[in-house]
Amino acid sequence: MSLYKNYPDRSMPKRFRNGTIVVLLLLFALATIFPIYFMIISSLGDPVEAGAMSYSLWPTKISFASYKFFFDYSEYSLRWLVNSLLVAGSVMISNVIFASMAGYAFSKVKFRGRAFLFTLLLIAMMIPYQVTQVPLYILIVNVFELQNTYTALIVPGLVTVYNIFLAKQFMSSIPKEIIESAKIEGCSQFQIYLRIILPLSKTVLAVMAILTFMDSWNTFFWPFLVTNTMDMQTIQVGLKNFRFANTTYFAPMMAGATISALPMFVLFFSLQRYFLEGVTVGAVKG
Repeated sequence: MSLYKNYPDRSMPKRFRNGTIVVLLLLFALATIFPIYFMIISSLGDPVEAGAMSYSLWPTKISFASYKFFFDYSEYSLRWLVNSLLVAGSVMISNVIFASMAGYAFSKVKFRGRAFLFTLLLIAMMIPYQVTQVPLYILIVNVFELQNTYTALIVPGLVTVYNIFLAKQFMSSIPKEIIESAKIEGCSQFQIYLRIILPLSKTVLAVMAILTFMDSWNTFFWPFLVTNTMDMQTIQVGLKNFRFANTTYFAPMMAGATISALPMFVLFFSLQRYFLEGVTVGAVKG
């Protein structure tokens, strides 16, 4: 409890406490940033085999040859990035639309079985992702025969239970008086959703967009299962082509990983304000 005790402004215990907190936060920040830093400096090395690389925490030579090697290695290198952008963008947009619709229905529309259906969704959240992969693979590949298509990559992630839950919890905090006033003015349910709910929910929609895009962009296992040609692979699956039985082209792989991280940085920093607002919504009452 002494960590939160109120000390005089210039007292030694307070300075020691604040200094300790700053040091711990800096160490945590360094531990978080270091993998990104090492990825970037490794990508600036020469495109040689992993065994011939000289690993260092400080770049002794800056070269963009590995980036050129990444794009020249395969005619599909750029296609991998386009595939990832198409899949992640489609999944992000569909989740924002469908999850917000479902969240509005569960939070503001009264219908029979609402509580039961929402309970089923909560139960579905408790099922590990890996457990559903086998039946989902059989359904997509054997039943619908959609292997190696954009449909197989996009459809399983059209909407997630977590996003529905997130939208429902946020929209439940919107005063019902606003909805009732809109109904008195003659608005339909869709008009209320489009003109009132969505503008008021832009913070949670930004959170959904960022988290969904990052999750879909970074997914490796499912695209690896349902694609069998290089032209349909996403960037995360494509990077494995730089690893062979006896060696690995480490620097070009890190160059591809650096390039693949850029869209996530752009999306996050462009929606950072809404993201920070969204994650703190509901944290304080009053």
